[in-house]
Amino acid sequence: MSDSSHAPAAAPVLEVWCDLQCPDCRTALDDLRALRARYGHRLELRLRHFPLEKNKHAFAAAQAAEEAWEQGRGWEYAEALLGRVEELGRKGEPFLVELARELDMDAEEFDTALIDGRHILIVDADQAEGKAIGVTGTPTYVIAGERLDGGKSQEGLRERIEQIADRLLAAGQEQEQQG
Repeated sequence: MSDSSHAPAAAPVLEVWCDLQCPDCRTALDDLRALRARYGHRLELRLRHFPLEKNKHAFAAAQAAEEAWEQGRGWEYAEALLGRVEELGRKGEPFLVELARELDMDAEEFDTALIDGRHILIVDADQAEGKAIGVTGTPTYVIAGERLDGGKSQEGLRERIEQIADRLLAAGQEQEQQG
């Protein structure tokens, strides 16, 4: 039997519901980078897929991002892809493999993953969960059960996320000290 009373509290989780072909999600990158810089491993950022029908390459982009996670470089790929949403719109799915090649990832494995659909279930599950909790647009953030819609405006969202994260981290430290 292990004594978990002295184990560090789990990091609060910020889920980022994202469409990887969405210009608003690209705008959110600065906030996500700032949050990662401020909190490091004390705040877990999870990319959740919510490809919108209006973005015809978003579903494939989500699958490609999952392949990037398999290769250990998910955030790097997602950020690079979001930085070039117009190019994805112009070039389509071949761009997903091209980007993997540019990032020195296993591009052939990306191509195979897009053909065999090995990551479709993950993307489908994310999208279904997003719909179930009321996500309607991207980016949408969920932290401590609170949903923050960034699709309308990013204004003030990072500050709100920081307030919640700081509160959760303070509560976790308090629990550790009492344990």
